[in-house]
Amino acid sequence: MANYCLVHGGWYGGWVWKRVARPLKEEGHDVYTPTMTGLGERSHLLSAAINLSTNIQDIVNVIKFEELNDVILCGHSYAGLVISGVADLISERIAALVYLDAWVPEDGDSMFTLLPESWQLSIIKEVSPYEGYMYRAIPAEALQVNERDRAWVDRMSTPHPLGTMTEGIRLHGKHRKVKKRIFALASGWEPNPEYSAGGCRNNVNQVLKSCPSVCWCRPTGGKSLHWSKTREEIDKRSGAFKSIFGIKLAIVQ
Repeated sequence: MANYCLVHGGWYGGWVWKRVARPLKEEGHDVYTPTMTGLGERSHLLSAAINLSTNIQDIVNVIKFEELNDVILCGHSYAGLVISGVADLISERIAALVYLDAWVPEDGDSMFTLLPESWQLSIIKEVSPYEGYMYRAIPAEALQVNERDRAWVDRMSTPHPLGTMTEGIRLHGKHRKVKKRIFALASGWEPNPEYSAGGCRNNVNQVLKSCPSVCWCRPTGGKSLHWSKTREEIDKRSGAFKSIFGIKLAIVQ
């Protein structure tokens, strides 16, 4: 049996993994779905002091104090930066990294440096009315979450700490010691700011450089693969993805 640590993306919390964690637990796996500081049930801790390093340490501490080894560490969207930082600090405890439509950073990168300038300006305008450090949640409809889940996702989402988006990550290359590194792209929604034709630096070439195995997903749940309605078929090219991360997430063409 495996140890899974599933890390949510921006505005969400551990609650987002309910449908993914349940079947894994039924198969006998240990599944951890921590919520990072300032979000979800920990949103009361939201402050200007929270940054990317805070969230990286959140996950390092879960692995450390749960005494986990051979961890399959999965990060969605924003959490691609988080799991990269975690693996750089404790690569010896990580069996596989799974980037679920997530950022794949290089040393010094932040969400801000990876996003096009137009997105940067938009975010700055968004946080101004919210004490300058809270980025309110993007509506589920804009992320093309399936209609039946949109009200639930909007109700559960909380503002995201801006400091996690502006701090540059510090990587020393140890995260690349994790031999199994998998990337799954949600190619079925637009616009996808991480991988759209907008020209941001976090592009497919960067992914291919960082992740030996790539899985191209076309989910029915938009960017948020956690809520894909179809969980049965996975493309033959993603065999490594399926064997490492045994979750039937979405159709892959």
